[in-house]
Amino acid sequence: MTIFCGLLILCGCAKPQEKGAFRHSVCVTEPIPAGSAARKTYTGIVEEADGINLGFKTPGQLKRILVKEGDFVRTGQLLAELDDADYRLGVEALQIQYDQLHDEVERARRLFEKKSMSANDFEKASAGLRQLGVQLEVNKNKLSYTKLYAPVSGYVQSVNFSPAEMVDAGTSVFNLLDVSGMEVVVDIPASLYSRAADLVGFTGRVSRSSGDGWFPLTFLSIVPKADGNQLYRMRLGVPATNAKSLTSGMNMEVAVDLRGKDGDASMFELPLSALFRDADGVACVWVLEADSTVVKRPVTIDAARSAASAMVASGLSGNEKVVRAGVNVLSEGEKVRVIAEPTETNVGGLL
Repeated sequence: MTIFCGLLILCGCAKPQEKGAFRHSVCVTEPIPAGSAARKTYTGIVEEADGINLGFKTPGQLKRILVKEGDFVRTGQLLAELDDADYRLGVEALQIQYDQLHDEVERARRLFEKKSMSANDFEKASAGLRQLGVQLEVNKNKLSYTKLYAPVSGYVQSVNFSPAEMVDAGTSVFNLLDVSGMEVVVDIPASLYSRAADLVGFTGRVSRSSGDGWFPLTFLSIVPKADGNQLYRMRLGVPATNAKSLTSGMNMEVAVDLRGKDGDASMFELPLSALFRDADGVACVWVLEADSTVVKRPVTIDAARSAASAMVASGLSGNEKVVRAGVNVLSEGEKVRVIAEPTETNVGGLL
C-alpha cells in the first residue's frame, strides 16, 4: 500500500505538457479481468457483416449497368437502370386523366356549393378523383423503381446480368458486400464452449508483426451446435475504427480471456505504474484513443485488494488500452507513440 501511494504522489507531481504530435513514447497494457485464469488464442476469419442481393422492384429490360465487379459503391449511388419508356407513358396518360377529372370535380364542387348537385353525386366524383390519384402514384413509383441504388456502402461482389437483358422483379442483379461493419468468425473447441459463461474479454490483431496492434472485439453469438470437427462457431464484432483497415477473408489472431471461478468480472487489474493523481487528487489512468491521443479516465481503486498491482473497482470496461509507462509526462489530448516493449535505455519501464 505504501508503494502504491508513493507512485500516486510521484505521478501527481508531473507538470502538464503542451499538446503536440508524438512528443512522448509510451507503453500500453490492457486491463486484466479479476480472477482471469487464462488467455487462449485462436485464428479467425474476417467477414463482412452482411451480403446483399440487389434487384429491381419492377420488371423490365436493362438499359445501363454503371458498376462492375470489385467496385466500391457508396450509399445512394446509382447502380443500374431499366428502360423506362413504357413507364413514363403510363404516368403521362394517367396524369392527363387526373388533370381532366380534377377540373370536373372542381366544377362539381361549385355546383354542390350552390346546391345544384346532390351530396351523393359530388362524393362519387371526389372518390373517383382520389382513386385515380392513387393509381397515378403507383405508376410514378413504378417509374422510380426503374433505377437501382445502393442501399449501403460496400463492394460489388458480382454482376449477374448484362445490358439489354430482361429481368423480373426481385431477381438478383448484383451481389453487394456490406462493409459498414466487419465480423470475425472463430471456431472454438468444446472445452471453451462449455465455459461460455466465463468468457470475459476478446481482442484481435491482424498479424503478429503488428506488435501492440491488439484491439477490442465484441461478442455477438455462438452457434450452439458443433460441426463435423466438434468445433463451435463464434462471431465477434469489430469496432468501426478498426474495420476500415480490414478486408473480407483476412486472417486474424483472436485472444479470449477466461475468468476463474471466483473471479469478479467487474474489477480489473493494472500495474501500479499506470496510475496517477490529477490536480484534484483523483486517481486516474491515461486511456489510448484510436487516433493515438490519450485521455484522462478517473478510476476507483480497491485498496484492500491492491498489492503489487492495482485492482480497479470502477471506471474501466476492460476494452481500453491503458498507458502503463510514461504517465507522469503526459497531458490531456496529447498524441503519443506506442512502443511494444521497454528499451534498454528505459530501465524499469518508466519513461
